[in-house]
Amino acid sequence: MAIMETVIEIPMEHEKNIFGSFDSNIKKIERSLNVTMVARDGNLKLVGEAGNVRQAEGILMQLLELSRRGNTIMEQNVNYAIGLAMEHDNTDLAEIDSDIICHTIQGKPIKPKTAGQKNYVDLIRRKMIVFGIGPAGTGKTYLAMAMAIEAFKRDDVSKIILTRPAIEAGEKLGFLPGDLQSKVDPYLRPLYDALYQIMGAESYQRNVEKGLIEVAPLAYMRGRTLDNSFIILDEAQNTTPAQMKMFLTRIGFGSKVIVTGDLTQKDLPFDSKSGLEQALEVLGKVEDIGFSYMTNQDVVRHPLVQKIVSAYDDYEKRQERRKQAASAKKEERRQGAGYRAKRNRGS
Repeated sequence: MAIMETVIEIPMEHEKNIFGSFDSNIKKIERSLNVTMVARDGNLKLVGEAGNVRQAEGILMQLLELSRRGNTIMEQNVNYAIGLAMEHDNTDLAEIDSDIICHTIQGKPIKPKTAGQKNYVDLIRRKMIVFGIGPAGTGKTYLAMAMAIEAFKRDDVSKIILTRPAIEAGEKLGFLPGDLQSKVDPYLRPLYDALYQIMGAESYQRNVEKGLIEVAPLAYMRGRTLDNSFIILDEAQNTTPAQMKMFLTRIGFGSKVIVTGDLTQKDLPFDSKSGLEQALEVLGKVEDIGFSYMTNQDVVRHPLVQKIVSAYDDYEKRQERRKQAASAKKEERRQGAGYRAKRNRGS
């Protein structure tokens, strides 16, 4: 293998951001690509196999551009850039970073951080109905909420409706105190949290009192026609087929609908078919409906969450393979028993 050496310039004001605490980002790139990096006087020397050095240089240039754009380089950025390089994916992180949807109440920009998230946001802009499917931490609900609030501020829609099925996540909560709204609020808390962060509690409260923002359990949607609204159905994997059909047939003129869900985290009774699963089968070829499938590469929470999601994916695949192998063996034994019985009858 040809050994290559190259030197790139990292401006002093970006060095700390790119290198990370105790050079953790640089060390991660070195380990992942088997290259050696030596920093001296604002320059960074890269030594290693030619292909790996070029990949490492590309990663550093991507991180430098993100830093120049005012981003704090996080471990997720480094992991994602390394993943793209190792898959020879030419996705431009700066282009993704330039797509600012809106700002939080503290002025922090909300924008996609991965190619999967960018595709999801672009689909929401283009399609009337979008299904966002992916594991926890991929920003499905948060990005949809940001798009809804931005559409509301631009007067593209006159109302925001946020809903999710009220179903316990594997626990029995018993009888909750208070009125009906108090009983369903715990199920809707993640939606409130996102609203408060993006819009602010006071602005949210004013719009709720005017009836311009509605957060309600899915059962409240029955019998209504929702015109000129931005509607988000969260945790859709916990809908029944009847509930999903009911929800999708509520849509009126001038509305946009986002359906989010994670098919690996169903809380329905065992062996019950999810309304989200059925909708993906039934509506796959319907025009004006978009489907965005995100993976563990699109997880933007703590890097450990990405590892947890990957570990569960691997475990479930192994279980499925074992189940198929056991089923095939059982079928083989059944056919063998049938053959022996037929032979015995013939003799």
